[in-house]
Amino acid sequence: MTELLTFPEVSELAELSERFERAPASAPVRWAWETFGDGVVLASSFQDCVLLDIAVRVAPEIEIVFLDTGFHFPETLEYVELVRRLYDLNLRVLRPEVGLDVLPCGSEGCCQVRKVEPLARALEGKQAWMTGLRRADASTRSDAPIIGLDPARGLIKVNPLATWSDRDVAGYTADHGLPVHPLSRRGYLSIGCAPTTQPPLDPGDPRSGRWAGEEKTECGLHL
Repeated sequence: MTELLTFPEVSELAELSERFERAPASAPVRWAWETFGDGVVLASSFQDCVLLDIAVRVAPEIEIVFLDTGFHFPETLEYVELVRRLYDLNLRVLRPEVGLDVLPCGSEGCCQVRKVEPLARALEGKQAWMTGLRRADASTRSDAPIIGLDPARGLIKVNPLATWSDRDVAGYTADHGLPVHPLSRRGYLSIGCAPTTQPPLDPGDPRSGRWAGEEKTECGLHL
């Protein structure tokens, strides 16, 4: 298992990320697994299972992390269980250390205690984490590298699907016969917690249904 990369080596990460721009998504997954082994975890929101399908083909035993905020749609929890059984995932579910009545969903500070803090626990002792983040998701993610440094956490962050479009995701899902989140069939293009998620207000902006009417666009996991 490699030691943590330091800030002077960011240029090396940039070169590596550039190389993966023209490679299949399995390539950065394989690099992360071969480099870090069980020192890398994959954090999934289970909006779809494209990255999970790619990752378990490379490393069936890779640890998957799901952040159960306590406010997910029932359909999301059902989908998590469906996908877990389908792939026999090495799944770790992280929950907040506060009750549902403390900073309820949508309140200031909710995402910090229900997502950011549980993820921090999941990443303790790790060297890298992998996400399904895509540049097409939102303008705040438009420059996301495939391989980069997460300076806030001091870890390597791997985004194998960074270059993928919505059409790429839909095509892979159809070509491989992957199960689809039930809410996606009802017009939900970005799925988070139930109280703060609705179908997009702007069809051209998948995340416009998240925290609708607020300036907020990110929960804090990817800032």
